[in-house]
Amino acid sequence: MAMRQRTYTTEGLVIRQFPLGEADRIITIFTQDMGKVRLVAKGVRRPKSKLGGHLELLYQVSFSAAFGRNLDVVNEAQTVQRFAEISEDLDRLSRAVYMCELVDSFSEEHSASYQLYRLLVESMTALCTASDPWLLVRHFEAQLLTVAGFRPELGLCVECGNELTPADHVFDVSSGGVVCPDCSPQGLSAVLPIQLNAMKVLRLLQRKRSFASVEGVRIPPPVVHDVERLLTTHIRYVVERTLKSADFVRQVSEL
Repeated sequence: MAMRQRTYTTEGLVIRQFPLGEADRIITIFTQDMGKVRLVAKGVRRPKSKLGGHLELLYQVSFSAAFGRNLDVVNEAQTVQRFAEISEDLDRLSRAVYMCELVDSFSEEHSASYQLYRLLVESMTALCTASDPWLLVRHFEAQLLTVAGFRPELGLCVECGNELTPADHVFDVSSGGVVCPDCSPQGLSAVLPIQLNAMKVLRLLQRKRSFASVEGVRIPPPVVHDVERLLTTHIRYVVERTLKSADFVRQVSEL
């Protein structure tokens, strides 16, 4: 009978961290081949720690670790990319933290998704220089929902299955999609009105996998409101809670 490998080496992005004891830290890393893993970085908060400066939030790292009963233990780590432009800009930082919380909320431990990993890393890279960080986050949300299997239906009525006509409609949060006028429920709080131009933008965000393909799109303020409201409401319904970092983004944007 083959023995289980005791250690592993992989690459990932630090999406969460918090202190443990006087010198340790518990970190969550979303990896390219193992999905989400939780580890202990022992002594990382000591000034002379060999792990210090590598296992920081939002850092992309290459690391080796030993399997543990409850938490794995980091042995070595090396920074691959630190996304300096994000850490130096509060607005970009708040949005990066939000994207990490999204990944944490939509992923299970040790459930690999290379597609989600590449989306996260590519979006972080794009966020460093994006002229419109708001649009980047909306693109990330749309792509994340697709990868995770919760893509909102915007082409067909979720009740009758007919193709939607080019007009304003309503989005049924509980059904996860747009409802045509013939099927539109009346008096339900879980229904959001959505104008045609907002639907066009959302379909574009779903269709274009690369943010570079949508970066130059200019969106009028009323449409901005509709797009953000639909995506964030749908996400809140799926994860069954409001993400803490969403409030942080809102507070920073109001400064």
